Amino acid sequence: MRKLFILLMLLPFLGFAQQKGIRFENDLSWAQIQAKAKAENKFIFVDCFTTWCGPCKYMTNNVFPQEIMGDYFNDKFINVQVQMDKTEGDNDYVKSWYEDAAGIEKEYAIRAYPTFLYFSPDGKIVHRVVGGGEAQDFIAKSAMALKPETQYYTLLAKYKEGNNKPEDLRRTALAAQAAGDMQNGSAIFSEYLDTQKDLYTKENIELLNSFTFSSKDKGFPIFLNEGKKVDAVLGEGKALAKVKSIAANEEIYPKMFGRNSTGDWAPVEAAMKEKYPQVAEELLAQTKTQYYMYKKDWPNFQTQILAYMNKYGQKASPEELNQFAWTVFENCPDMNCVKEALEWSKRSLAGKENPMFMDTYANILYKLGRKDEAIAVQEKAVKLSNGDKDLTATLNKMKNGEKTWE
Repeated sequence: MRKLFILLMLLPFLGFAQQKGIRFENDLSWAQIQAKAKAENKFIFVDCFTTWCGPCKYMTNNVFPQEIMGDYFNDKFINVQVQMDKTEGDNDYVKSWYEDAAGIEKEYAIRAYPTFLYFSPDGKIVHRVVGGGEAQDFIAKSAMALKPETQYYTLLAKYKEGNNKPEDLRRTALAAQAAGDMQNGSAIFSEYLDTQKDLYTKENIELLNSFTFSSKDKGFPIFLNEGKKVDAVLGEGKALAKVKSIAANEEIYPKMFGRNSTGDWAPVEAAMKEKYPQVAEELLAQTKTQYYMYKKDWPNFQTQILAYMNKYGQKASPEELNQFAWTVFENCPDMNCVKEALEWSKRSLAGKENPMFMDTYANILYKLGRKDEAIAVQEKAVKLSNGDKDLTATLNKMKNGEKTWE
């Protein structure tokens, strides 16, 4: 009996010792968190999450439990997770945070999840990180919260006090970007550009790439008209890819993929050819393919994808090749088109054994009647994926002579 009593007494301590990851306070109010941080002279780490956020769940399930995370955060921070949305299943503790969660969301303009806030021991906001990451990278980002020279809100305060030397502007703009504060970041970056006599240095082109999101940004004309200089720093085709992305987001997607789309390509084509003659033809061909895929208009999709791939297919990435090949496999009855898709799928595997891409290749072989080849490829895909259940199910269908498509 005495041994059992001692064991029961030790259980809470054993459980505590076995907790290797971040130790989150899950029974304290916001006021109590702040008081504890002040008493222990520790910074505060706040994980602002929602129940529907995939990256939030990844951090909670895969990153925060790691021993390296616990060693770092438990030593330096008082840690708390704050649920920012409301659900019917919320317990009393989550409900007790509703008011403070709403206040934090409003005061610190939280618009994306996960957002991580860092406070000094006296409760003053000093740093912010938007988006998760793997353990080592996230620790490096969080370490910036402990030093005044890298704390985002400290840098922003100094900027507002007139700290506007070029290097300070650059540092603060990048800190704003990492904090998800693009309104301040873009404004500060614009000030930085005004101090630069040469916009085409490696450093400045890399910064322009980070801060160019629309045709109104200062970097856009450079990507549009000075592509060779940009590509010399970022790599072949990067300038054109940036222009295409922005043109599609501004001129095509809202008009053709939105709720008010009329399905009329004529005015979109006219506007594209007038504004962006350098990229209009290729971008229209590409987005029309996406449009017919989105609309599930398979006859027009087949015509468009064959035309696009015939002219621009050499530029397609492995991901695009795989997507196009799979879409043809699933939806196009024309075996001549399926044969074309087989070649795209084969190209997607060049130099890399991706089990999901191999699954596409095997399925197309199977649909073309090349059963033995298909099974051999699918077996390899299953092995590389450590027995993925979906790939295994497809393999069994192939062996049994069953259709693997609808």
